[in-house]
Amino acid sequence: MRQEVLRAFKFALDPSRVQGEAFTRHAGAARWAFNHALGMKVAAHQQWRREVQALVGQGLPEVEARKKVRVPVPTKPVIQKHLNQIKGDSRRGDLPEGAYGPARPCPWWHEVNTHVFQSAFIDADRAWQNWLDSLRGARAGRPVGYPRFKKKGRARESFRLHHDVKRPSIRLAGYRRLRLPTVGEVRLHESAKRLARLVDRGEAVVQSVTVVRSGHRWYASVLCKVTAELPERPTRRQRERGRVGVDLGVKHLAVLSQPLDPDDPASAFVANPRHLRQAEHRLAKAQRALSRAQKDSARRAKARRRVARLHHEVAVHRGTVLHAMTKQLATRFAEVAIEDLNVAGMTRTARGTLEAPGRRVKQKAGLNRSILDTSPGELRAAPPALLQDPLVRLHPRGPGPLVALQQDLLRLRVAKPTPHTRGQDVPLHQLRAGNRPGPQRRPEHRPTRCCSCSMPCRPW
Repeated sequence: MRQEVLRAFKFALDPSRVQGEAFTRHAGAARWAFNHALGMKVAAHQQWRREVQALVGQGLPEVEARKKVRVPVPTKPVIQKHLNQIKGDSRRGDLPEGAYGPARPCPWWHEVNTHVFQSAFIDADRAWQNWLDSLRGARAGRPVGYPRFKKKGRARESFRLHHDVKRPSIRLAGYRRLRLPTVGEVRLHESAKRLARLVDRGEAVVQSVTVVRSGHRWYASVLCKVTAELPERPTRRQRERGRVGVDLGVKHLAVLSQPLDPDDPASAFVANPRHLRQAEHRLAKAQRALSRAQKDSARRAKARRRVARLHHEVAVHRGTVLHAMTKQLATRFAEVAIEDLNVAGMTRTARGTLEAPGRRVKQKAGLNRSILDTSPGELRAAPPALLQDPLVRLHPRGPGPLVALQQDLLRLRVAKPTPHTRGQDVPLHQLRAGNRPGPQRRPEHRPTRCCSCSMPCRPW
């Protein structure tokens, strides 16, 4: 079945020095525009609060005062029109000769693309609406806080550009160059042949591009409307393999209810690369150099870029491993069942309070670091390769609809050869009773039972 879908193509950019400065200038303009729009919204909100407090001071109930006061919050059209009226221009004087008043804002607007301001205004509207929806309970997920201003040096450097699809100004110039309005042709680190062929065949139309800085590199995410052939049902090979259960962990990145390769039983255990642990020595050395540098110095800025680069490399390696694993799961099985873990609760600190201090805080911090190094939330929330395939989430403390998969996962945990089990398969009734072979466990590590399925759970 052919259907139009939105698909993003991400490329690593290799800009020149002048193009890098243009990227920084565009990112700064987007940050300023977002703060300008958010400032107007916050001013309207504060005015509404002052009027409500005035009515409450006059004796009116607060509930009725909130309903009576109406202060419109400016949106993108109003903000953009207001900016066009007050903005200055560095190509000429801000104010005519003999006039007095404050300097006009944004005199450098002509140096960046106009879509930078428009996309930032849209982002401000979305941030404000997300907060309102979360406040009213109309938005699912975690609560969204009050929108905050973006600070230079802390906020992510990014901007978004749009164009007219009938007269495209965002297009590929060959396989290794991407043309951006106002910036020009930027060289790519990798080939864009796949996207170029889709555009040539008329199967892809470029909608926008988002340029973002991560670590020491600039990346471009080209959003396209692609006409793709979406399968209506799994292939014959996927139906033969059926459903697979994925048990996320720390010792192994994932344990599968059936191996990826039917001829290799060991492929059911996906090794944990431990990218952060491998980079700990270099990160510690870079962090010490950063702490010794004087604040607001060129040497400190260089050390900070070094630390950011190392963290970026760890994130790229981690994402590559997760994408490769999800790709194999999506192409080899008909359905994938993943544990619906509460990662925020699992990695909560054990520090405690002054009245009730925690125990084994250092050990819990190390466990939290190991859990976060596997990025279980990335695999559970939005797997990049599983979006078009059936995805089932297993509750870690209940059998749910997939009792057989949980039993297979428990059998696989102890079926791998270890110094205690020596590769023997433990019956399920022994697993339910918690009688695993090996030495006696310490009291704090004894398996606990679920209230619903009476099966042993992991201590963490």
